[in-house]
Amino acid sequence: MTNNEISSPSGADMVVGIYAIIVAGGSGSRMKSEIPKQFLPLNGKPILIHTVEKFLQIPDIQVIVVLPKNDIEYWNEITVSNATIQSFKNSITIAVGGASRFQSVKNGLATIKTHGLVAVHDGVRPLINLDIIQNSYKVAAEKGSAVTSVWVKDSVREVEASGESIALDRTKLKLVQTPQTFQVNLMKRAFEVEEQAFFTDCASVLEFAGEKITLIDGAYENIKITTPEDMLVAEAFLQTQQ
Repeated sequence: MTNNEISSPSGADMVVGIYAIIVAGGSGSRMKSEIPKQFLPLNGKPILIHTVEKFLQIPDIQVIVVLPKNDIEYWNEITVSNATIQSFKNSITIAVGGASRFQSVKNGLATIKTHGLVAVHDGVRPLINLDIIQNSYKVAAEKGSAVTSVWVKDSVREVEASGESIALDRTKLKLVQTPQTFQVNLMKRAFEVEEQAFFTDCASVLEFAGEKITLIDGAYENIKITTPEDMLVAEAFLQTQQ
């Protein structure tokens, strides 16, 4: 997919650049690891490298990797011998993360100087497939936003402060994933708002700023690796893809 294959919606800025902000600011606490979870080896390669390599398959893309300041040197060390990362070195920008996800994404956005489309993706979702990435850019170009999601499969209950709970209709509930892709101009305008405690993803920021959110189909294997159990699941999925 190239820029020429993406059309801008009526009244929107012309698509000039295709960007991806890969947010990788996690720690290894829930993994019980001293190494930040995005750098843990998955089938012999750091999780974050799997993720970045997947987005580099999009032609003409510019990838912005957002890292804690203290992790940038480590990133340089582990990528110096990676042929893919080195061959696309001019297509990768490193941005310093902030104190929150909102601030980290905002710092990544600040490196984008043209109009276009930007996908925001968790660095620890390495199993995202190329079809979903491509579809997110296509839909965002047409609708302004494309937020990846899957239907809830389990029964769900809402727990009250008292400890009591009530059943929710799972046929109306979806789990939100990444990538979450938007037109750059909408994204930058939305991130001018004051940060709110309920901002858990980019979609909540855009919605707070008055933008409509378009959901697209994700995939159940597009898991966010957070715990040791997630690593086992991710390894199993990777083996089926080989």
